[in-house]
Parts: sequence; C-alpha cells; structure tokens
Amino acid sequence: MGKKVILTEEGLKKLEAELDNLKTVKRKEVAEKIKVALSFGDLSENSEYDEAKNEQAIMEARIVEIETMLKNVSVIDEHELGTDTVHVGSKIKVKDIAFDEILDYKIVGSSEADPREGRISDESPVGAALIGCKEGQIVKVETPGGICKYELLEIYK
Repeated sequence: MGKKVILTEEGLKKLEAELDNLKTVKRKEVAEKIKVALSFGDLSENSEYDEAKNEQAIMEARIVEIETMLKNVSVIDEHELGTDTVHVGSKIKVKDIAFDEILDYKIVGSSEADPREGRISDESPVGAALIGCKEGQIVKVETPGGICKYELLEIYK
C-alpha cells in the first residue's frame, strides 16, 4: 500500500479527469503516433518511433501513478472544516513580515500543490509550519531562501 494521499474534492475531480483523458484521448493519440512512425520503416534510425515510445512510457507511468494515488486517497470534506486552526483544506491570509505583504493561501495535500495558484502543500516548509496555528500567531519558517516570518491573519472558508 502506498502513501496516503490527501485531496480536496476539487483535487479528486481534477485527478479523475486527468486519468480519464490519459486513458481515452492520449492513449489513442500516442498509439497513432507509433503507428505512423512504424510506417517509416527501419526502427534502428527512427527517431519518431523512439520519441512516440518514450511518450507512451511517460504517459503509462502517469496513469499508474494516478491509479495508485486514487487507491490511497483521503478526501477532505471542506464543508466540515473549522476555522479555529489551520489544517489541510484551510484557506488562510498571512502577512509576510519581511516584505510587509499580505498573501492568500489554501493548504492542500502535496499532490494538489501549486504555489503560483496560492495552493501550498501541507508538507512544504511554510504549509507544515502553519498547520495547527491559530489566527494572530507568528511562525518562523526555515525555507531554502532563509528564515521567513509569517503572521496568520485569518482562517476562512
């Protein structure tokens, strides 16, 4: 059994949609590329064939990865989440004290993380430091860029 995967309902739907797309659309596309590449003849010097087979291997590995994640998934019911402390699924507003900047984040499982979209993993240095915090708390976080200080301003739904 693999590592437990924590997802929001939205994250689960995205993974299921990606898996469906890979199995129904991408598999056919890659199979067609392989078929076309085979028609070029000599496989020993056929870069199109090598490329298509490589793409197929990457795609099949991703399918297995998603299927494994879905077998070990734990979906968070965001409607039942409280706003007293930070946990996976929390939406938060923090102040980066060094830069005097207000940031909005959503704490998500590692497979849903996308820092550019404000979705930080509960396993990331910042996410892990904020888990369990209450509004008004200041946390120091050791990041690759040095120590950062954040003040937790708000936990909201």
